[in-house]
Amino acid sequence: MFGAEDYGREVTVDDADVERLLDVGPEDVEAAPELSFARNVFVPLTTACRYTCTYCTYYDPPKQASLLSPDEIRDICERGADAGCTEALFTFGDDPDDRYTRIHEQLAEWGHDSIHGYLREACDIALDCGLLPHSNPGDQTREQMELVADVNASMGVMLETTAEVQAHGGPRSKEPGQRLNTLAVAGELGMPFTTGILVGVGEDWRDRAQSLLAIRELHERYGHIQEVIVQPVVDNERWQGGSPDREDMRRVTAMARFGLPDEISVQSPPNLAPVRELLDCGVDDLGGVSPVTDDHINPEYKWPALRELEDIAAEAGVPLTERLPVHERYVEEGWLSERIERELRADTDAGRRYRDRLARELPPYPNSD
Repeated sequence: MFGAEDYGREVTVDDADVERLLDVGPEDVEAAPELSFARNVFVPLTTACRYTCTYCTYYDPPKQASLLSPDEIRDICERGADAGCTEALFTFGDDPDDRYTRIHEQLAEWGHDSIHGYLREACDIALDCGLLPHSNPGDQTREQMELVADVNASMGVMLETTAEVQAHGGPRSKEPGQRLNTLAVAGELGMPFTTGILVGVGEDWRDRAQSLLAIRELHERYGHIQEVIVQPVVDNERWQGGSPDREDMRRVTAMARFGLPDEISVQSPPNLAPVRELLDCGVDDLGGVSPVTDDHINPEYKWPALRELEDIAAEAGVPLTERLPVHERYVEEGWLSERIERELRADTDAGRRYRDRLARELPPYPNSD
């Protein structure tokens, strides 16, 4: 059992399942029949964060953190829509207005009492520009997620690990139980969700297996996990601890594919991981890739161009498909809010662009204009 029970939601993993997963290697899985990706823009709503993880270059200290204005958000989203994107990826650190006085004061000046209130406005801007929001705002309470759920096509947060690791240390340490609680809240709210593990931050192999199985347990309970990212930590200005080697990444990627249900995609980020050497380990998704913006969480590692993604798929001998930020089965099964459904089915340039990424036609929304 993991710490999510502190929030009233138990997450348990069977020791026998852990032992079985620890025996898995690349030879136990097969390559996926296709690769997918989403075309997005990266919108770093604020660089403030209550945590100070030693591997993260995203956050800025108080008095240095920035907050995008509504005009800046609109400019990024308009450029993304013009480039054929379908996703606006909103990121910010956990509860930034909890620690950063200046951020809180700016939000108040713009008429918001919390960063989640501002996120809702940002999602409205994205939808107005013709992009589907996918928000990744870290740990969230039920009340916070409820505030923005209906204006998001999908959401996400990296579990990273169920282990207590020194890289999360300090007076404001990340708690695995709080992360698991966020995943459970998303399931209770019926929110299609992306999560993942971070490899190489001090966890051991048993921790990796337990983390993957904890994700599986929550998906079996709610059915909401659409993809799991297997992401190596990478050297940057704050982390010089090195990255996991090729064989470790092959093994842990195979463990993810073997241990997770078939309907969950296993994602390998092509700007951070040796994707070409992982394709036979069950990778079927390359995540969000932007033709417009940088990866603001890993700014030293540039997105590959679409041509490189095509080359990766061609090398593997599989088709490359472009998807929406919400996986198609959730569209088919009616998981989306009325607001997002209307956008998907609208007789607009954006609606047609969304539907071009789906394998089947969508009828107009009932009583839509």
